[in-house]
Amino acid sequence: MDEAKLKELFEAVRRGDENVEDAVEKIRRLPFEDLGHTKIDTHRHLRQGFPEVVLAESKTAEQVIAILGAVKRNGNNVLVTRIDEAKAAAVCAAHAEAHHYPAASALALILRPVEERGKGRILVVTAGTSDIPVAEEAAVTAELMGSEVDRLFDVGVAGIHRLLHHSDLLFSANVVIVAAGMEGALPSVVGGLVARPVIAVPTSVGYGASFGGISALLGMLNSCASGVTVVNIDNGFGAGYVASLINRA
Repeated sequence: MDEAKLKELFEAVRRGDENVEDAVEKIRRLPFEDLGHTKIDTHRHLRQGFPEVVLAESKTAEQVIAILGAVKRNGNNVLVTRIDEAKAAAVCAAHAEAHHYPAASALALILRPVEERGKGRILVVTAGTSDIPVAEEAAVTAELMGSEVDRLFDVGVAGIHRLLHHSDLLFSANVVIVAAGMEGALPSVVGGLVARPVIAVPTSVGYGASFGGISALLGMLNSCASGVTVVNIDNGFGAGYVASLINRA
C-alpha cells in the first residue's frame, strides 16, 4: 500500500463506500506481512517511496512466487534482483504480470504504470562488455524507480577515445553510474570530466591481482576526482537506487 491508496481507503470510509471493519483488515497488514519464511515490509513504499526489493539469490522459486503473491495483494510494483533463468521461468509461469530482464538477472512485477519522477537523465557507463550485467541491474533499477536511463557500454580506459566520442551523453546526464572491473580507473576519468555526481560500481570482472573486484573497489575509493562515490562490489542495484534518489532531488 502506498500513500495514494491509503488516502483512497480513508476517503472511501468517510464516504461510506468502505466499512470500518474491512478498512481495518486492509491496514492490518501494515507494517509487514508474515509468510513464515519471509516478513514482507509492506510499509516501505510509504516510508521511502519504493517498495521492498526481493533478492532472489539463495531463495527458492517457490519462496519468490509466494512473496510476489503477497506483494500483488498490496498492489505495488516489485523488483526482484539476482534471479537466474530457471527461477525466472517459474515465476513468470506463476505470475503473468512478471517481466524478466535477462541481461540484468532481474525480474519485475508491474501492476501499475511506473511514475516518471526524475528531473534529468541517468547515464550508465561500463568500462567493458563484461561489466554489462552489473550495469543493467543498475539501469533496470533506476528505470523502475521512475528515471529515464541512457546506456554507454565498453568505453574503458584502454581506449579512452571511445568515451570521449560520446561526450554529449556525459555532459547531458544528471547522474552518471560507472561500472568497471580490473583496476577500476574509469570512474576517476568520468569524475574529472563532468560536474555531476558519479556513482562508481566496482565489478568482480578480472583475474589475478584484481582479487574479485577488491582492486577496483580500492582504486575507486582512492579516486582523486571530486564527486565520485562508491558502492559495493557488483552492487548495481545499490547504484541504480541511489542514482534515482539523487535524480529526484
